[in-house]
Amino acid sequence: MSHADISTAKNPDLRASMAALQRAAEAARQLAIQTNTAIVLVEHGKLVKVSAEQLRRQTRQR
Repeated sequence: MSHADISTAKNPDLRASMAALQRAAEAARQLAIQTNTAIVLVEHGKLVKVSAEQLRRQTRQR
C-alpha cells in the first residue's frame, strides 16, 4: 500500500498510521541523541548505522 493509498483508507487508524510512524521515528532519533547511541535505519534496502553525532548534525541542518 502506498502513502497515497493509506491517506485515503476507510479505516481511521490506518489513515493515521503514517503520522504515528513519523512521530515514533522522531522520538527514536531524539532518544538516541540524548543517550548518545546509534540507530539503525534501512535506506535503499540496506542497513545503515547512524551515530548520535550524525543525528545531531542532521537535526541542526533542519
